Amino acid sequence: MASRRCLQVLTRQASALLSTNPSLQSLPFPPTFPNPPLNTLTSSFLHILADTRPTTGCAQWSHLRYFSSGAHNDDGNQEEEGEEEESDYDDDDVSVSGGARRKREYTAEEKEAEAADIGYKVIGPLGENDQVFKPYEPVFAVVQIGSHQFKVSNGDSIFTERLKFCEVNEKLILNKVLLLGSTTQTIVGRPIVPDAAVHAVVEEHALDAKVIIFKKKRRKNYRRTKGHRQELTKLRIIDIQGIEKPENIVAEVPPKAAKKKQEKVAVTA
Repeated sequence: MASRRCLQVLTRQASALLSTNPSLQSLPFPPTFPNPPLNTLTSSFLHILADTRPTTGCAQWSHLRYFSSGAHNDDGNQEEEGEEEESDYDDDDVSVSGGARRKREYTAEEKEAEAADIGYKVIGPLGENDQVFKPYEPVFAVVQIGSHQFKVSNGDSIFTERLKFCEVNEKLILNKVLLLGSTTQTIVGRPIVPDAAVHAVVEEHALDAKVIIFKKKRRKNYRRTKGHRQELTKLRIIDIQGIEKPENIVAEVPPKAAKKKQEKVAVTA
C-alpha cells in the first residue's frame, strides 16, 4: 500500500511538472510495458524529477519530502518536543541549564514586594548593642504573617512558615498589625492599624515534626506512604510600637511572718 501511494504521488507530480513546463514533453521516457515493474517506474520518475527540477517558480519542490514514517519524522517529532519543553521551562520560575535546576534570582525590589505581601520587612542583621530580651510590658498585638494570625507580646517566640529572604539573627518588622491592646485601651484595625509595628528577630530555621500521608484504594492493590516535614521559622518578639505603654508597676509582696513553733506539751496520764 505504501509503495502504491508513493507511485500515485509521483505520477501526480510528474503530470503537474509536464503541464507547467511544455518544453519537458520532448524528453524521452522509458517504454511502457503491460505490467512494468514497480521499482523501474519509481527509479525512472525520481531520475526525471531530479534532472528537471526547476530552480525558480516551483516552491513546492524546494525541499525533499518523505512519504514513509521513518527516522526523519521521528527526528522532527523529537525536535518539536524539545522546543515545547524549552518553552515550558522558560515560563516556569525554575530555569534549567545543563540538566541541573537552579533557583530563581530575585532583585531587591522583588524581594521587598514579596516580603511586604507576606507581612514583614527585613531591616538588617542584629547589632551587638541591641537588647533582645527586655522586661515584660503589659501590651499585646495580633499580627498576620501570610495566612496565619498570632497573638504576641514582648518576649514571646512564635513559629511561622519558612520566611524567605531572611537569615538567622536578622531583624524584621511585622507591619500587618490587626489589633493592639493594653490594660487601659484597645485599638482595632480596619483591617490594619496605621503606624503600628511589631519588631522581631529570626532565631532559627527548623523543620516541623514529620507527618505521614497514607493513601489506599481498596480492592485495587494501591497503597502509597509519604512523609512531609514543614519548614518553619522561629521569631522572637522584642518590641511592640503604636500604643501607649502603661508603666509596669511591680506590686511589693509583704514579707512572710515568722511562724511560731508549737511547743509540745507533755500530757500526764
